[in-house]
Parts: sequence; C-alpha cells; structure tokens
Amino acid sequence: MNVVITGASGGIGYSTAIEFAQKGARKLVLISRNREKLFRLKEALADYDSEVYIIPFDLTSSNIDELILEISKSVKGVDVLINNAGAIANKGFTEITSEDFEKVINTNFRAPFFIIQGLLPYFNKNAHIINISSMGGFQGSVKFPGLSVYSSSKGALATLTECLAAEYSESGFSFNCVALGSVQTEMLEMAFPGYKAQTSSDSIAEFICWFALNANKWMNGKIIPVSVSTP
Repeated sequence: MNVVITGASGGIGYSTAIEFAQKGARKLVLISRNREKLFRLKEALADYDSEVYIIPFDLTSSNIDELILEISKSVKGVDVLINNAGAIANKGFTEITSEDFEKVINTNFRAPFFIIQGLLPYFNKNAHIINISSMGGFQGSVKFPGLSVYSSSKGALATLTECLAAEYSESGFSFNCVALGSVQTEMLEMAFPGYKAQTSSDSIAEFICWFALNANKWMNGKIIPVSVSTP
C-alpha cells in the first residue's frame, strides 16, 4: 500500500501518517511546506517498517507538475491519496485581500484539483482518493462569520469529489470526501481562539485511515460529515 498525504507535518496529517505506518503502509509520501517538521515526522516513523519519503513543497505554488514529478520518483503507483493540507483566513468578508483569497483557494482547492489530475496516470487499480473538507463547506450546515473564503473553498472541494466520481466511474478509482467538524488543531485555534474541541487529531486520524482502507468497498462520490460539534 502506497499512501500520499498532503499537509503531513502537523495536526491531522501528522497523526494520519503515524496511523498508516501502524497499519503497515509499504510506502508513505509525506508533503508539507514545513521542511523541519517533515524531518521530525520522518524520525517519528523510523521505528515502523514503512518506507518514508518527504517532499517539502508549498501548495500555493503554481508549479504542481514539479510536485507530481517528485511523487512519481518516490512511488511507482499510488493506492491512497489524502488531500489534507488546508489554509484559513479568519477575516470579515470586506477585509479579505486578494492575497488571502489566493492562499486559501490555492491550498484548499486548486492544489488538490491539480494533484489529482497529475496523479491520474499513477493511481493503482482500486485507488482511493480522499479529500478532507470541513463542515463549514457542507451544504446546510451552520456557518460562521469570518470564514467565507475557507468554507467556500471546502465546499468546492466537496463538489469536485462528486464530479470526479462521476467522470471516472469506469476507472476503478474511488473519490470520497470527509467533511470534518471541530478537531483540536492549530487551524481550529485560528478559526475559534480559545475553543477546545472534543475530538483530537489522533482519533480522527484513526477514522481517516480506516475510511481510506475500507470505505471504497461501499461508496464513491460521497460527502461524509464526521462531526461531534461545529465548532
């Protein structure tokens, strides 16, 4: 099992990498813009049997082809892709700058879009692509002031999941989306300072790993809300 995880250097991504190693992943390709944290994660994974490849890369970059090339050098085929990386701008609508907009949209939507596109030739049979969205982007859920661009980008990611499941319905690939509620991470602290979530990154990583390894047996193109509270 070859697994690619974006946003792997902290929070949910870090815990998910550990969880996959514990489940016996053969190769882990871990991506983050934070080189130092990636190296710390690689050290934390040293006691497991997984081959670990780290790729420091800023997902706001327009050159996703460079990232795809690095991934293809690390693994010949991808069984699981976790588009986990995220960015947030907690600002009133009129205060959001074009720089804020581009950072959030590029990280939360553009990068997953082009990573999936670039990896299509490398997905193994029955590959499972999981997009990590948010309850903020889940239609009909409660919305919060200051999170307009974040929630919109996560809603776009959910819709992309449905579109790809339809377009590649004959491919054998599965595309699903997990819309998370509040999980105790640095991003939650940025969105809701002082709030303490009931769910830890370790516990949600356990679910994501299970979902990645099993859910494609029964579903494709689904948006699954996973939430104890929002926030």
